[in-house]
Amino acid sequence: MDERIVTTREIDDDGILDNSIRPETIDEYIGQKDVKENIKVFVEAAKKRNESLDHVLLYGPPGLGKTTLAYIIANELGTNIKTASGPSIEKSGDLAAILSTLEKGDVLFIDEIHRMPRYIEEILYPAMEDFTLDIIIGSEGNTRNIKIDLPPFTLVGATTRAGDLSAPLRDRFGIISKLQYYTVEELTEIIKRTSRVLDIEIEDNAAVELASRSRGTPRIANRLFKRVRDFAIVEDKKCIDKEVVDKALSRLKVDEIGLDETDHELLLAIINKFNGGPVGVEAVASAIGEEVTTIEDVYEPYLLQTGLLKRTTRGRVATEKAYEVLKIEYKK
Repeated sequence: MDERIVTTREIDDDGILDNSIRPETIDEYIGQKDVKENIKVFVEAAKKRNESLDHVLLYGPPGLGKTTLAYIIANELGTNIKTASGPSIEKSGDLAAILSTLEKGDVLFIDEIHRMPRYIEEILYPAMEDFTLDIIIGSEGNTRNIKIDLPPFTLVGATTRAGDLSAPLRDRFGIISKLQYYTVEELTEIIKRTSRVLDIEIEDNAAVELASRSRGTPRIANRLFKRVRDFAIVEDKKCIDKEVVDKALSRLKVDEIGLDETDHELLLAIINKFNGGPVGVEAVASAIGEEVTTIEDVYEPYLLQTGLLKRTTRGRVATEKAYEVLKIEYKK
């Protein structure tokens, strides 16, 4: 549900916040050490060869910085970036319109690339491999094929579901990188950087507390920081301290490990209605009135990562740790 403060999906003014605090160079980018260092090498090599960078696929849970990395890649290459999303490319003409605006070396960023229709993927193959676009125009009985030469470009695709990509599309990416959840230390560094950019101080222990409740996700860390900042401003505090963080997150109903009411509702449904599991995700979705895809994409990743939930061949199971967090007696 998008009204959740700890959802990894973009909500409301996330875009405005992201644009104001987004790092512009690879050295400013915090976290994802291996991915960052590899991309730095690949970009530098492409520049020395005076060639376009190989196509890049970034995958991992939402909110970890895939879009930011795409902008940094374009910035490091010294080229322009054009953006699109998989669901918005519905017709071959949509793709042709985007590709025809590209200049030599440009970066084309397609978010949610796994949601692009399969027939659009097939048009994309020659564009990625040979920098040509073959499209059929006209109506039935009066069609003709047009071949358009494209300048060399770099496609950066982002997806939260790499398994949903077709093998032919995945194989055309020369650089494939998985983004991991962030550590508390990395998130603390991100929060401190955000505080400097937004010009409001935060104490070290307050930054650590905020980071520990941010579900390993920079997007959530920055969103929570912005809400905590509101509480500090109203209380006329020039510096965010731990007291303000605790008060704000208590009001927002975000607990010590970053769970909110909806996470508790899901775990309690499994424990109370299905004896802790195993239970099928469809039954859980019905019990809490949610879509299966929402549970799989929004709720479960963090619950699985923190060891509160297990996926088994027979269904979902609440772990002993989940009982401890919810203060319920565990019966195996």
